[in-house]
Amino acid sequence: MTYSISRFYNLFLFLVLILLGGHVYGQSLDELKKRKEKTASEIEYINSLLKETNSKSKASLNRLSVLEKQIKLQDALINNITGEIGYLDSSIHQNAGRIDSLTETLQTIKSRYASMVRYADRNEDNSNQLLFILSAQDFNQAYKRFIYLKQYADYRRKQAEKIVAYKQAISEKLLDFNKQKDDKQQLLVSKVKQTKIIEKQKKQQKGVYTELHQKEKDLGKKLESQRRVGVRLQQEIERVISDEAKKVAHKSTKDKSVVLTSEDKALSGGFSINRGKFPWPVQRGLITDHFGEHPHAVLKYVTVRNAGVDITTQAHSKARAIFKGEVTKVIAIPGGNIAVIIRHGSYLTVYSNLSEVFVKAGQHVEGKEEIGSVYTDQNDDNKCVLKFQLWHENTKLDPEAWLHRM
Repeated sequence: MTYSISRFYNLFLFLVLILLGGHVYGQSLDELKKRKEKTASEIEYINSLLKETNSKSKASLNRLSVLEKQIKLQDALINNITGEIGYLDSSIHQNAGRIDSLTETLQTIKSRYASMVRYADRNEDNSNQLLFILSAQDFNQAYKRFIYLKQYADYRRKQAEKIVAYKQAISEKLLDFNKQKDDKQQLLVSKVKQTKIIEKQKKQQKGVYTELHQKEKDLGKKLESQRRVGVRLQQEIERVISDEAKKVAHKSTKDKSVVLTSEDKALSGGFSINRGKFPWPVQRGLITDHFGEHPHAVLKYVTVRNAGVDITTQAHSKARAIFKGEVTKVIAIPGGNIAVIIRHGSYLTVYSNLSEVFVKAGQHVEGKEEIGSVYTDQNDDNKCVLKFQLWHENTKLDPEAWLHRM
């Protein structure tokens, strides 16, 4: 009897572990699905950007950058689907093993129960049970026989309940098993579809790259012209930022106890603790040129030096402050559009390539407040790119590490 109760306890634990395993599986699969949905949403946004572009200008650096981002996301989507398939394969294998184990245990219980039924058919007569008790040598033995008969009846009832429970568990596992197989089949179909899409995208990317490479001479001239304007604008931005740093240093020299006002300190502290959480300086966009030095996408002999990040967004989008602060300067360079610099305590943000601005120097702005319109170049594939920089006094920072991951 002790052996049977112990085995029943072990089987109960086994059922609990199965249920817990299913819960963990659900959580992990949910995470994979959320990542897949997020990636699919980003791809959909990129597709909308590509649809906006001018069909007459099939080849442009901006289009090449967007296509590159699209392919990376498409590749991430395929990897995510592959991860889901792998996870389902593992779960299907585990569930198959659990079903086999449950079925084997069920057969053992049913066999034992059948033996008990056959035994009961021969000894179920109440008079036989009463005779069994009365034939005891003394009262103590009679009581033990009575308890034994009661325990035997309880054990039979529990075995019958276990049979029902195991049948239900097997039925539920079979439903999960079949659903997982169906889900896997759908994912395999989706993976084939997405693989064909990425092959088409890579052909488009190759075509744009080839066309741009054929125009390398004209591209080089245009790049040099843009570089000269960009250098003038960057020099002016850095001059303003340097002047701001000198003002703080001058204040510190006059009064050693004060570097920033109490309001500035609070703003700076509030800014620094939000690293990785700031809203984007546009409603929605994607980074098509990263911070620092890296080779040009087409002219590999050219090194690009980006003091911030380039964010491609939809045509005629608005730029917005990522945090509350004060407008330090509005800069306009001929041929370089307009830039706005905002101070947030000891931090400064720079928003350039604006066609118009809605703020002026000395004005206080709030987080997400619109400060200007991003320039849309109708002669260059409807390119709409905000150039965004982040400084800590006169030290350049990588803005990508500070912005919330979309």
